[in-house]
Amino acid sequence: MSKKILIVEDDGNIRELLRLYLEREGYEITEAENGEEGVAQWRKVNPDMILLDVMMPVMDGWEVCKIIRAESKVPIIILTAKGETFDKVNGLEMGADDYIVKPLEMREVVARVRAVFRRFAPEDSGKISFDKLTIDKQAYDLIIDGKRVDAPPKEIELLYFLASSPNRVFTRAQLLDDVWGFDYFGDTRTVDVHVKRLREKLEGVSDKWELKTVWGVGYKFETRD
Repeated sequence: MSKKILIVEDDGNIRELLRLYLEREGYEITEAENGEEGVAQWRKVNPDMILLDVMMPVMDGWEVCKIIRAESKVPIIILTAKGETFDKVNGLEMGADDYIVKPLEMREVVARVRAVFRRFAPEDSGKISFDKLTIDKQAYDLIIDGKRVDAPPKEIELLYFLASSPNRVFTRAQLLDDVWGFDYFGDTRTVDVHVKRLREKLEGVSDKWELKTVWGVGYKFETRD
C-alpha cells in the first residue's frame, strides 16, 4: 500500500514539481495551498508524512505544525528559505522531523523523505533469507548455499536493499541515493559494477530468485514461486 504524503505549499509550481517527483517514487500525494487548507486535509486524509512550507497565506507553517503536533506524531518536513537559520531551529524545536532548504533539489527531497520514513519504520532486524541465500546487513555477512561468501560492505548493502523490496524496480539514481547517499557524487556506473560483481557470486544458486536488469529502467530482486 502506497504511503500518503500531504504537501502544504502556496507556490503552485513547487507543489506540482514535488507531486511529479514523489508520485514517480510511488507515493500517494494530496496538496494544500495554505495552512488552513493543510490542517483540513491532514484531518481528512490522515497522511503518513507532511511536507510543510513556512511562509504561507491564511495560516503559516508554524501554526500548522503547532496544531498538528498537539494531536499527532506524523512525520513533518519543513520547507524553509535559504539561509534562514531561525526557521530551521524553530521548526525542529516545534516538533518537525527534518527541514529542506529552498530552492529545492529534488534528489535531496526524495532522499530526505525516504530517510525520515526509515526513521519511523518498525525496527529492522537487518537479516533476510531466501532459498539458499541469507543477507545479514548488521553483521555484513552474505551466506550463499550455506557458505559465507566474502563481499564488500556496499555489495551487501545494495543486495539487502533490493531484496528488502522483492519485485520492485529501482532506477540506478534511486539506488545511488538510498545505498550510497544523496550526497554521493559518483555516477550510476557504480551501481552497474556492484550488480555485476553480485551476479558473479549469485549465478546459478537458485531458480526461485534473481537479481534482474529491467532494461531502460534499473534493477530488481525478482522472486518466483
